[in-house]
Amino acid sequence: MSKRALILVEGTRSNGLLYVKAAQCLGLYPITLAADPARHDYLAAGGCEEIRVDTSNFDALIRECSRLNATYTIAGITSADELVYGTVGKLCRYFDLPGPNPTSIEQCCDKFVQRQLLEHANVPIPVFRLGTNATEIESAVAEIGLPVVLKPTVGHGSIGVRLCRDANELAEHTTYLLGENHMWPSSSPRILVEEFAQGPHFSADIMGAQIVGICAVEDGPPPHFVCRGYTHPASLTDEEYKRISRVSLSCMQALNLGWGPSFVELAWTARGPVVIEVNPRLAGGANPRLVQRSCGIDLVAEHLKLVIGEGLNLRRTHSQAAGVRFLIADRNGTLDRIRGDLRAAEIPGVVEVDLYVGPKTPIVRKGDYRDRMGHVIAVSPSQTRTAAILQSAVDLISWSISPFPTRGEQ
Repeated sequence: MSKRALILVEGTRSNGLLYVKAAQCLGLYPITLAADPARHDYLAAGGCEEIRVDTSNFDALIRECSRLNATYTIAGITSADELVYGTVGKLCRYFDLPGPNPTSIEQCCDKFVQRQLLEHANVPIPVFRLGTNATEIESAVAEIGLPVVLKPTVGHGSIGVRLCRDANELAEHTTYLLGENHMWPSSSPRILVEEFAQGPHFSADIMGAQIVGICAVEDGPPPHFVCRGYTHPASLTDEEYKRISRVSLSCMQALNLGWGPSFVELAWTARGPVVIEVNPRLAGGANPRLVQRSCGIDLVAEHLKLVIGEGLNLRRTHSQAAGVRFLIADRNGTLDRIRGDLRAAEIPGVVEVDLYVGPKTPIVRKGDYRDRMGHVIAVSPSQTRTAAILQSAVDLISWSISPFPTRGEQ
């Protein structure tokens, strides 16, 4: 009898290894298809076959999966990477396997199309416009009024997203997005200009059409949106929880996302919960681990169960307050040292300390998720206690970054 294989198309730093381990726990043989397997450092540890293939070429993926299907029984195909998730949906349909609706995924991943569909369904969202050049962007801002948020219509991890509070910031970021430094998936830049929804941020984790939980999001200082931490569950009244849940599930209906994982980012504004973004995938940045620590639901494993045609089990087994704090680079330069992680890991309640970088790593801040150098996760019976544990752990971790040499010093 041939092995039951799980095909993983590409991967992510935060969740890639979780998918490999969950597949193994389900008795599956994980195989990763990647354009450059070396990008996914967790593959070096073994336990997952890796195959180099152009993941942007649908025909190449069909050929590779067909070849593997001659040796293994392909139990399912999936990914933790939003950029290829629409392609995954098409592969699942081609091989008659459970998977997401590719049309819904592609519509959701285009932030402008997503906003149009949400607006049509009367979901509360910021006022928005589309701009493809500086003139259109200036016209949109004149209608909406400062401050505004500028963001590419396609992307993830807050790449290229910035709050523009005045004309100088607007001109600077417009020039950046329309210039050569920002990489666009096509030759024509498409920029979303939207009203700044001011208020505390939350994220609702959804599996299928069921709310699994809502976490509080801590953003760093403007003008960027670098997430500094999550707390699960968020401290909400029953009414606040109901309102966020109701708005989040209305997004699923408006975008036809009734299968698999999704998460909805919201701001609680003067008019209540306003949807910032809908993501048709599992959240990254340690969020699935927080959910599991908080209530016992393994979102990665439950996603894989859907992928291979098994039923969900979203039953909570316990109730704890789980939190993560990210270590954010505070300057550009060369990382000389980062230490204190071992002492931080010894603090009672700390369950995970992970450093993404080591000495001699060049640090070039981007104003997005790539500025994170590591994280600390803690768990306790109360949110106040968890916050105190996290602060104590983070205070023990220090680093030194030397400025890059100037041209005359090289």
